[in-house]
Amino acid sequence: MRSAVVVGAGVGGLAVAGALARSGWQVTLLERAERVRPEPTAVVLWPNGVRALQALGLGAGLAAIATPLPDGGVRRPDGHWLVQPRAIPADRMPVVVHREDLHDALIAGLGERVELRTGVTVRHVRVEPGERPAVSDGRQTIEVDLVVAADGTDSGIRRQLAPESRVVSSGSAAWRAVIPWYQAPRLPDDQPLAGEILGAGYRFVAASLGERGSSGGSTRGGIYWVATAAGAPRPEPPETQLALLRRWYAGWPAPIGALLDATDPADLIQQEVRELRPLPRAYGFPAGPGGVVLLGDAAHAMPPHLGQGACLAFEDAATLASLLREARLPDAVQAYDRIRRPRAATVVRQTRRMSAVLQARGRLALRARDAALGTINSRLLSSAAASAAQWRPPT
Repeated sequence: MRSAVVVGAGVGGLAVAGALARSGWQVTLLERAERVRPEPTAVVLWPNGVRALQALGLGAGLAAIATPLPDGGVRRPDGHWLVQPRAIPADRMPVVVHREDLHDALIAGLGERVELRTGVTVRHVRVEPGERPAVSDGRQTIEVDLVVAADGTDSGIRRQLAPESRVVSSGSAAWRAVIPWYQAPRLPDDQPLAGEILGAGYRFVAASLGERGSSGGSTRGGIYWVATAAGAPRPEPPETQLALLRRWYAGWPAPIGALLDATDPADLIQQEVRELRPLPRAYGFPAGPGGVVLLGDAAHAMPPHLGQGACLAFEDAATLASLLREARLPDAVQAYDRIRRPRAATVVRQTRRMSAVLQARGRLALRARDAALGTINSRLLSSAAASAAQWRPPT
């Protein structure tokens, strides 16, 4: 029986651990935290992420918890439309899912061949030509056929295998929250909720998780919102951070003020927006009869502006699982590297272009952006949407 260690129990690690176990592998899943617990926020999945989960055998579970996310257009803080909402074909429409619902679905897919160990920090990875790959926490070494590094943006395994790739700040911070339906404000039927509103270095997006009072959609329904602002994360307590957000977004179109007022400070999640520069030189490292691969944010952490972080992690997992079914292990490791690096580079390049558009500051830069945004944003989003819609797992 082939064996694997998956380092990191985020969405990518859970997805690939379950996929390997369902293919007959014995999997050890290592997580540095003492508990495997998702953030109480949400995630947007584009068609490529949905298709990857379907390829992993998790499509039915996703359908039960996902809410379609129609295009809401792009507006300025004064309410002026920069990009009008557009109809999206069903096969290109993203969905929004509560992270806790997604986590439950991934946990349910692990099966009995996955041994989960928490409180384990991997400090060393062995990648030698004549030896099986191995990981160690300084006390115990685990030898396996395959090591999957899904240990996030601050991946210790990536630092050893691809030290040229460094984590850098993208120059902004993001705040996210889900307002449960029982405390969410009631909005007029003609008031748009989904979509983007862009200011000078500021951005706000909101979406519904299921329908108010409905048993369909997410089992943890409500209104999900994300606010992004240029600058470093704030050190103040959540109550003060919410007060700052209310001041920064004062005068912006409804329902932003009502959503911020309805948010419980305990539900507010702040995060510095970071990325990898440059991307690792390789995503697959053959070792003896097997090898090591990088997956998810450990391989291609990027700003969230196109909502592709989780989607690419699921693509990674589906690609690796497919290759391991069809090829010898060392060949699969090399094929994974060959397939995933150009794909990740394309999405990261699209994301950085969007980041440059969103972070425009100064009167002249904003005028130029607003004048061109309809064209630029439509072209970038169309390119990203087409890339997401066209992706298929290898066969």
